[in-house]
Amino acid sequence: MQFIDEATIGVAAGKGGDGIVAWRREKYVPKGGPAGGDGGRGGDVVLLADPELGTLVDFRFKKQFAADSGKAGSTSNKSGKAGDDLIVRVPVGTLVTRTEIDGEGNRGHSRLFADMSTPNERVRVAKGGRGGLGNQHFATAARQAPRFAYNGEPGERCELKLELKLLADAGILGLPNAGKSTLLSVVSAARPKIADYPFTTLDPQLGVVRVAEFESFVMVDVPGLIEGAHEGAGLGDRFLRHVERTRVLVHLIAGDKSVDEVLADKATIENELRAWNAALLDRPTIVVITKLDLPDARATYEALRETIPGVRGISAATGEGVQELIYATWETIRATPLPAVAQPEPAQIQLSADEPFEIRKEEGIFVVSGERVERLANMTDFDSDEALARFEQILAKMGVDRKLRELGVQEGDTVRIAGVEFDYS
Repeated sequence: MQFIDEATIGVAAGKGGDGIVAWRREKYVPKGGPAGGDGGRGGDVVLLADPELGTLVDFRFKKQFAADSGKAGSTSNKSGKAGDDLIVRVPVGTLVTRTEIDGEGNRGHSRLFADMSTPNERVRVAKGGRGGLGNQHFATAARQAPRFAYNGEPGERCELKLELKLLADAGILGLPNAGKSTLLSVVSAARPKIADYPFTTLDPQLGVVRVAEFESFVMVDVPGLIEGAHEGAGLGDRFLRHVERTRVLVHLIAGDKSVDEVLADKATIENELRAWNAALLDRPTIVVITKLDLPDARATYEALRETIPGVRGISAATGEGVQELIYATWETIRATPLPAVAQPEPAQIQLSADEPFEIRKEEGIFVVSGERVERLANMTDFDSDEALARFEQILAKMGVDRKLRELGVQEGDTVRIAGVEFDYS
């Protein structure tokens, strides 16, 4: 299965069901009355962190997700059925950036919305619309037979950027052919592709390393990094993000080189970590010289034992030093706290001004915006004269008509509210 660690999808919560116009029709009841039921609420869109998923490949072809709409109300004051919530499953470790989209399809503010780092965690990313009110709610002493109802409110729409950062306890780093995949295959049940050419491994590989009967940790093999990886060389910018969640770094360096070459390899990886995220250099790191079964590698390892404090040597071929490395990694993991979870940015709080709406002129059209005004327009049935009259009365009470006159609106000018256009009169 192809490894996919980024995806962008669009989601839409369900529209609320429409309220209806209905009347009581009962034998022996001399005076009927309005009995139109309310619409059901629209379904929410909810993300679920599924521990059984390992990639975002499910979003490679399916890009749009929509929850069910609520059902319309019924007679005898019966409410419509609420729309079912839509559960969208993502891997554990997915960062979610949310971009708002308004009713006209315009993109709004983007912010880090959630860090799905806990298995089975649920986050609502789009809220379903409220159901419309039936005509039962609009009866008054002066209007005993209202012949209008409210439509359901549209559900929220947004665009989600999903970015997977694998959750592992230890990350194996190194230049291509340093022996990362071989080590992972030896210490775990993972079976990465292994060959003697660069970039054999094209996807991060996870393996569970068993320390004792009831003790284990997860290790990730990050594909070979090269100079310029933080800028995308060798797809390094895709891979470096996967070590940001690890507690311990295991830096493998092929020992079948001269001392100077080994030190240069070590500096290359450290420079790439620094350029990507300088905080990674503060992460506990175990430096390991590999291929000790080769005479040149053993000589290089012995020469570096005093130059690189705590350096270890292993041979995946013979098993030398591997078990000791596992124990050292486990002890370091136990002594290191979990990396901090990304904190979602707080939602922008719209401070209420003196007037709960805004009017601007665009290409000769007076555009009225504001949460309450737009919601009222979305829920009004403009085919009903009574509903339209109520809409105009509410706007007048809010001061919209007065403000339009102050801005110079003339008879016949176009006024737009929530995508609906009117001729001013």
